Order: sequence, then structure tokens, then C-alpha cells
Amino acid sequence: MRQLKSIRPFIGAKNFGVSRNFYRDLGFEEVILEPKLSLFIREETGFYLQDYYAKDWIDNTMIFMEVADTEEFWKELLALGLQDKYENVRIIPVKTMDWGKECFVHDPSGILWHFGEFF
Repeated sequence: MRQLKSIRPFIGAKNFGVSRNFYRDLGFEEVILEPKLSLFIREETGFYLQDYYAKDWIDNTMIFMEVADTEEFWKELLALGLQDKYENVRIIPVKTMDWGKECFVHDPSGILWHFGEFF
């Protein structure tokens, strides 16, 4: 069996332009693949953003992204001022659980991102 190299989920956007700006501000590099589809990469991790919105789908989308240090990532999030720049964006402080730590970001469309580390 060959080794797995990556996993790249497809997510939608209520407003494609706003979401593209949001993810670039969050530190992802955008690679435009088609007029309505972009790949966003940060370090070696990526996802596809598409100009497509289905409320039930978006409202039920959650993504967990592992980070090296959740506390440090949280400080970087706060410094970006995303809540002030984008309508509907919410960031939720670090929580410690039995398995590790995580903080949360709701993107402009409502997708819930979990950024965390495992103990």
C-alpha cells in the first residue's frame, strides 16, 4: 500500500469573494484552480473552497486542523482582528479537554473550524 500524502476537504462559501479574503487573511495561500474553485494551502495542509452554498451543508461542516501550539495559535488569531473585519466571524478561546486543547473559528459562511493540539 502506498503512503497517504494529504487529505483536502471541499468546503462551500456563502460569499465566495469574502471567504477567499478571509482565508488569505488567516494565513493561507490561494491557488486559483477555476473561476469558482480555489485551493488554500498553509504549510503542507490545504482545502478546496468552492463558490457554492447549501445552508444545511455549510451549517453542518466542521473541520479540525492540528496545530503545534494552540495557545500560540490563539494569540495569532486575536492579532488578526478577523471578528472586526468580517461579519459573522466568531472566534472562541482555547478550551482544555482530556485529549488536548482547541480553539474555534466560525468563518464568514458559518463553517466551524477547530484548531487544536493533542496531549
